[in-house]
Amino acid sequence: MALSANLGFPRVGAKRELKKAQEAYWAGQIPLDELNKVGAELRARHWKLQKAAGIDHIPSNDFTMYDRVLSTCAMTGAVPERYEWKGGKVDLDTFFAMARGNKKVGAMEMTKWFDTNYHYLVPEFSAGQKFAWACDKAVRHYEEAKALGIQTRPVLLGPVSFLLLGKMKDGGDALSLLDALLPVYEEVLTKLKSLGAEWAQIDEPCFVLDQPEPARAALKKAYARLAKVAPKIMVAAYFDALEENLDAVFGLPVAGVHIDLVRAPQQLDAAIKAAGSDKVLSLGVIDGRNIWRANLSAALKPVEKAVAALGSDRVIVAPSCSLLHTPVDLDNETALDAELKAWMAFAKQKLAEVAAIAAAANGKKDAATPETSVKDMFAASDKAAAARKTSPRIHNKAVQERWSKVAPGMLKRQHPFATRVEAQRSALNLPLFPTTTIGSFPQTPEIRQHRADFKKKTVTEAEYNAFLKQEIANCVKIQEDIGLDVFVHGEAERNDMVEYFGEQMDGYTFTKFGWVQSYGSRCVKPPIIFGDISRPHQMTVDWSVYAQSLTGKPMKGMLTGPVTILQWSFVRDDQPRSVTAGQLALALRDEVQDLEKAGIKVIQIDEPAVREGLPLRRKDWQAYLRWAVDAFRLCSAGVKDATQIHTHMCYAEFNDIIEAVAEMDADVISIETSRSQMELLGAFEDFKYPNEIGPGVYDIHSPRVVPQAEMEALLKKAVAVLKPEQIWVNPDCGLKTRKWEETKICLKNLVGAAKTMRAAYAVAEGKKASA
Repeated sequence: MALSANLGFPRVGAKRELKKAQEAYWAGQIPLDELNKVGAELRARHWKLQKAAGIDHIPSNDFTMYDRVLSTCAMTGAVPERYEWKGGKVDLDTFFAMARGNKKVGAMEMTKWFDTNYHYLVPEFSAGQKFAWACDKAVRHYEEAKALGIQTRPVLLGPVSFLLLGKMKDGGDALSLLDALLPVYEEVLTKLKSLGAEWAQIDEPCFVLDQPEPARAALKKAYARLAKVAPKIMVAAYFDALEENLDAVFGLPVAGVHIDLVRAPQQLDAAIKAAGSDKVLSLGVIDGRNIWRANLSAALKPVEKAVAALGSDRVIVAPSCSLLHTPVDLDNETALDAELKAWMAFAKQKLAEVAAIAAAANGKKDAATPETSVKDMFAASDKAAAARKTSPRIHNKAVQERWSKVAPGMLKRQHPFATRVEAQRSALNLPLFPTTTIGSFPQTPEIRQHRADFKKKTVTEAEYNAFLKQEIANCVKIQEDIGLDVFVHGEAERNDMVEYFGEQMDGYTFTKFGWVQSYGSRCVKPPIIFGDISRPHQMTVDWSVYAQSLTGKPMKGMLTGPVTILQWSFVRDDQPRSVTAGQLALALRDEVQDLEKAGIKVIQIDEPAVREGLPLRRKDWQAYLRWAVDAFRLCSAGVKDATQIHTHMCYAEFNDIIEAVAEMDADVISIETSRSQMELLGAFEDFKYPNEIGPGVYDIHSPRVVPQAEMEALLKKAVAVLKPEQIWVNPDCGLKTRKWEETKICLKNLVGAAKTMRAAYAVAEGKKASA
């Protein structure tokens, strides 16, 4: 009989219960016991929900208080020395210090999890690294579920992927640490087996990437050892195809392999063949990364093919990946448009889809699920698929015609950067090492309360707008007092950097509880692109013009770029993403030109997700980068030379895309560099990046107040690889999540660091002149 499985469930809770408890604990408002209680309640609720949905293989240890990679660091005792861990068990405060920093030290580096908007903490390794079993969460959570009468399949991040996702401080090969690491995994798996675990899911997602032979050799070595002591192992790989790694993965002495057939349906035949005579094949046929209702009839076909080839006992039906990337429950969306809602499925509904496909594969279409019959689910799925093909709410002829008329000349600025920069320096008259921020200022409880009151209609639009103007005026005054050079209006009116724009465009819809985790307690509620995109009216101009009227300093117009809006939305799956990106770019092009007409001389178009959207396989990079760069240029290139275009990117490795970044042709790019100690600037140095750069000088994701001396040290590293006239001084990212108290101090230190650098440069230039 074909079974059903889930690879992971959203951990934050349908109403963000975990986020609220985490932040209350960090603020000293609740004790640790209360935080742990909330976590236990969420785990129990989610296990019971999955059991009720008819899932046979229910995951445990997919829950973490911050990040699963960080949890693996804790499990293996891979705690950097600066956190002063004394050995033994890794306590939660040490765990949070690694994630967020503390008063003494900063946080560990953070980067994107493959091509998703989830972030993980990057493990830090060094030659001679010692590992030890230092966190028994995997065992405790398995026992928790068992005490509830629920048999689970514990989930671990695989040892080879764990090493490949980390960084060696001394530049060595992380795989050289495998022999030291494996005893921890052996100990954990041995314990789980002794407690009655029948299966263990071990994720090795790095093997959907291009990997050299040593990585495959390490995989073979690892599982030759782990298979001897573990329960039955299901090796899971997702987000793309195994391709050249397929034989190595299926050749492991494990009981089963999970593959992603949503992102890589082409690998089914090779996987069936490689499964041989004994391996169980887990098929990811339900999209774990989007919110669209599955076409169950289409999803059943590869399952039936595998069953025909292998037999039903060797086939498991599953989502493509962990459901971490989807909201919890569509049932909570009582205000969502009924027609659009019928086209969607969140994590809870996706579990029902998995169970329905498994039942159908077993010839049980007449079986009942907890909410409806399998036959009815297939009928509703077929109806939704047919409706989406023809709905006039999706297809807008005017938008499609405008997109078809985009010409190459629309993607080019009037003149090259070398010409533009002189016009901009003349227009803006900025000092060396100009200072600015990335965009947002703290979203205080008062701002959030007024926004909530406005949505509830307990305050009028006039009252709300008056409050927002007061907040903007306050932001402007603070920037004047601190002495920044280029201002922002603070974005008090914005709930989210993507949702705010989506709310003002046609082709979007929104949820109330569609939260997904971005990192730690940071949750986002991605808007949903269901149809063709257009901008019916100006979106930001009035706020920028008002803010500019309050100061003589340049005020940045703040926009989110087309690729980031695309990446951070749930995107329609019925047309190429490149077309949707182009439609977004045209809408933003109109906004950029309207800002310029209104007198805004500096316009920032944030694109933090360009690197995130890069396909996982190098062979697919060129096509993606072509349309991604074109989308940015389409929205930004319609302005005059004197108008300065900024962009912002964060938590990304730039080496792979530096040519594309240069081709975007932004006048100024600001990037996250503080956690990596300016390491990321190496790509810009090696490439000899010609335009201006704002390397972040302090980490905004940590509550730590960064001393001016540390910022100066980072700027000195920047001057060592860039020309002084190229360098801007700014934080790593927007300040939305921070408090005003720490923000003001950090920004004063930032301005002080810039002044120190200007003075040092003036002295150096004076010495040159007198020599």
